[in-house]
Amino acid sequence: MTIPVGRKGLLAALLFGALSALGFQPVGLWPLVPFGFAALLWLLSAAPRLRRALALGWAFGVGQFLVGLNWIATAFTFQAEMPAWLGWVAVFLLSLYLAVYPALAAGLSWRFGRARPLAAVLALAGGWAIAEWLRATMFTGFAWNPAGVALVDTPWRAIAPFVGTYGLSLLSVLMGGALWLGLARRTSEAMVMAALLALCGLVGGLHAATPYTDTPIRIVQPNIDQADKWRDGFDRVAAEKLYALSTRQGRAGPTLLLWPEAAVVDPVEDERLYGAPAARFERLRAIRSLREGDLLLTGGLGVQSTDGYKVAGATNSVYAIDTKGEIVARYDKAHLVPYGEYLPMRTILEPIGLSRLAPGSLDFTFGPGARSLDLGHFGTVGLQVCYEIIFSGQVVDRSDRPDFIFNPSNDAWFGAFGPPQHLAQARLRAAEEGLPVVRATPTGISAVVDARGRLLDRIGWREAGIIDGVLPGALAPTPFARLGNLLPLLLAAGSLLIAIALGRGRR
Repeated sequence: MTIPVGRKGLLAALLFGALSALGFQPVGLWPLVPFGFAALLWLLSAAPRLRRALALGWAFGVGQFLVGLNWIATAFTFQAEMPAWLGWVAVFLLSLYLAVYPALAAGLSWRFGRARPLAAVLALAGGWAIAEWLRATMFTGFAWNPAGVALVDTPWRAIAPFVGTYGLSLLSVLMGGALWLGLARRTSEAMVMAALLALCGLVGGLHAATPYTDTPIRIVQPNIDQADKWRDGFDRVAAEKLYALSTRQGRAGPTLLLWPEAAVVDPVEDERLYGAPAARFERLRAIRSLREGDLLLTGGLGVQSTDGYKVAGATNSVYAIDTKGEIVARYDKAHLVPYGEYLPMRTILEPIGLSRLAPGSLDFTFGPGARSLDLGHFGTVGLQVCYEIIFSGQVVDRSDRPDFIFNPSNDAWFGAFGPPQHLAQARLRAAEEGLPVVRATPTGISAVVDARGRLLDRIGWREAGIIDGVLPGALAPTPFARLGNLLPLLLAAGSLLIAIALGRGRR
């Protein structure tokens, strides 16, 4: 088959990138991700110069992000001061920027793989993994939908404790590379690569049983829509929904009760600003759901002041509240969402009508980072609020390893694509760290994930309900838990170095 060049080549790259995005959730046709890489390698093999290779990688990335990030357009529909169509403009502009990283990987593949197809595969694999790590790091980072997350429901997920998410991304590219080499009649190289990939999958499928604790938990999903959440007077309706679900029959013994992000929309602390009666009222309303020995972990808002009187900022927080209404622990979200929780360049953007997607004129302030909170006989919890869970290698305080991770989230403004993609990434964090992850969201998908990344229970999108169960146990610290992204980055660098050596040898 003739390889398309010129504008036809760029259009083909765009379409193949868009098709590869269907390998992510909620469609979940994971083979389309390796197929997309095979198609990209095919197009790169006909690129006459580096400039064309960069353009092909960029077009591929634009297509993938346009489809995969369509949920961002839904988020804009909740901002009253912005027209809904502006959401698609935001998706398009963000995709143009994010596609720079696939372009870098494609450029490396062309530069070091012109002399030998195997070198092109290895360079794309190593370059793609490094580019994804950069995408998660630069300009506060946007780590959504790395290629490796497509493998979350395959046997290869089980090697995440060793190679991490970016190692799985490298593996995804190698799968596509094996397919392309086979079609290019590089049979021996394709067979060796396919055998190694199959061996990884076979080893990944062998593992011991998951341990369990004796800690009862109840996750509450009230199905509160984003359009209602901040409506005047709706806090009473929300409180009744949370109470009804929290007190539903079925609990046995002291239970850890888990509510979503910002389940309580009025401050439950900071009496100096709101007065002790107001803040305590919110806590007492929340703990109506508790019985003797229970503990509530709930998302809530905190306010900050420099003088004790004037509000200067807010925090997106999680509170541990006991049966007396006392706050025994608190975590403030550290990795905030630009334009969602704070407005960059506010003095410029606000006067022209652009504001945060979340209600309120105050920006949230940044917390100190990953922390482990002692919950007494319920164990030690690591907190990651909503978006924070997508950042591989940044979700755990490595000096104080928790027993589990709690990920309260508000996916109510993420459309139909965002929640299942968010859950898939949370599952990879569990597999990487060897720690169970429990999620509570207002509209779904709430879930229990074991320490191997397996989905044990869930409440579907747009459903109200509860999950009663026992908290899964943690595994021993994994290699990734000890070294973070050092191993996957070394693998990526090694793949690039081998590609360079092969290319020079052939020349």
